Amino acid sequence: MRKSTWKIAGINFDHFHMGDLLRMASEHPDAQIVGISDLQPERMQEAVRNFGLTQGQVFTDYRECLETTKPDVVLLCPAASQHGEWVKKIAPYGVHIMVEKPFAASLDEADEMAGALPKGKTLMINWPSQWMPSHRRAYDLINAGRIGEVLNVWHFGGNRGPLWHGADKLEKTAAQVAAEKPNSWFYKKAHGGGSLLDYLGYGTTMGTWFRNGLRPSEVTAITAGDPGLEVDEHSIVVARYAQGLSKFETRWGTFTDPWTIQPQPRCGYIILGSEGTISSYDHDHLVTLQTREKPEPHAVPVPDLQSPTANPVQYLLHCLENEIPLEGPVSLKISRIGQEIVDAAVRSASLKTTVKL
Repeated sequence: MRKSTWKIAGINFDHFHMGDLLRMASEHPDAQIVGISDLQPERMQEAVRNFGLTQGQVFTDYRECLETTKPDVVLLCPAASQHGEWVKKIAPYGVHIMVEKPFAASLDEADEMAGALPKGKTLMINWPSQWMPSHRRAYDLINAGRIGEVLNVWHFGGNRGPLWHGADKLEKTAAQVAAEKPNSWFYKKAHGGGSLLDYLGYGTTMGTWFRNGLRPSEVTAITAGDPGLEVDEHSIVVARYAQGLSKFETRWGTFTDPWTIQPQPRCGYIILGSEGTISSYDHDHLVTLQTREKPEPHAVPVPDLQSPTANPVQYLLHCLENEIPLEGPVSLKISRIGQEIVDAAVRSASLKTTVKL
């Protein structure tokens, strides 16, 4: 559906990634931010300044925002436990919806979200790591058969903690983190907090993409963290497939943030195939490849992503304009399998035993 301008609204600023998504919308030549909404006006002030919004475009009632601005696309960034609730609130307005990761708090909720949209409307789950050139290059090498059949995926994902940075990765001080921590949804179990729910979906969803949609049969998970917290800060999850095991590890409390200085272990993926291996690390400008023909690990340059797959807003509008389905981690098919694994991991950690999907 070709449009001269796509009208975009940003609703619910629980997750600081809203600022990143709105910036992408503001920079798109065929998009216009028509409104933003959040129950806490102070959380919208940075966006008002950054994108030159008028007070007539700023709302504390999402319904008034939708009815007044009539957007084509809504960007949603609620707390992880409220994704289903917010999609069901927005869906009746007949808009396309992009939800910032993770997919949902449970597989049942994910299915409810998918079923809530009217026919012809798109639901996209944004996984920011899909837009890292290194991981896209890794997928392209896998898809081209360079390492044969994928047998194992190892993922390490995390950062110093979710409160150390805001939109566009602007750093906060230790004092700011300490002040925010008691009231932050990231540290509330009932709101879907914890490193496992924050980061495991990256590994399981991207890993499913690398494995061409393959599901594991069972999952084992263990978690750890500060005893004074009600959520985990570290998890290790092992998934059993017919071809072997994959491991997904999440960590709040890495020594450095990967977008400034890669910590050890490095954040990213190592992928073993029947004919070779690939290591692909977050924010890198190369991937390292081994093959039967050239077993010495060697660097493969990574080009910058180009339109229409350089960022999630650009990609969503491209798919809508050309009436083509979403592909990769942002698609419901791949994201749903990632969610299945996350659900199994949550059960496994709670029961302290291996569980089947």
